[in-house]
Amino acid sequence: MAEQLNVDVRTEHGKRRVKRMRQAGNVPAILYGHGQDSISLVVPTAELAGALRHGVKLVELIGGVQDTALIREIQWDAYGSDMLHVDFVRVSADEVVEMTVVVELRGLAPGVGAGGVVEHPTHSLAIRCPATAIPEKIEVNINSLELGDSITAGDLELPEGAELLSDVAALVVQCVEPLVPLDDDEESTDISSVEPEVIGRKAEDEGSSED
Repeated sequence: MAEQLNVDVRTEHGKRRVKRMRQAGNVPAILYGHGQDSISLVVPTAELAGALRHGVKLVELIGGVQDTALIREIQWDAYGSDMLHVDFVRVSADEVVEMTVVVELRGLAPGVGAGGVVEHPTHSLAIRCPATAIPEKIEVNINSLELGDSITAGDLELPEGAELLSDVAALVVQCVEPLVPLDDDEESTDISSVEPEVIGRKAEDEGSSED
């Protein structure tokens, strides 16, 4: 069941009014999609933050409007701490949607014990799935990842009904040998063994040879 968010239709616009709205604990939002008119909304910041903590993407909007929607996009402040605006897009229960889902690693790679390091270059994947079956995340078990092994997007087991849209060859995780840094002796030259050039020595030497 989708998580419920209480919303009100927003009638106030302008930077000052929106600022007061945020200070009062609300986030301005917009609802669009399915060929219907867009509606400006207000959603409580605490409720929206709670949905995000739970990894919720599909929500039931109640109050000012009654609709099922996806949290399509959230705009954050420059510090990534305060929500400035949220976009909701209407969906139906039987609709297939395209989403970007976070990839998380689970377990401990045996290759680490052999001196390797785990690299995780791909942190999210694009998938297509029913709106009612959007996964919170895609977990990748690395308990069998030996040194030299890798896992690509095509190797992952997706939730039932989900289709991978990202490149199947995209490297998700690998266990590789760490880069060996150069020794200090190789990085620097012993300046004590280099005789500095003394300005004026050549002229002095030439002068002494004439005497």
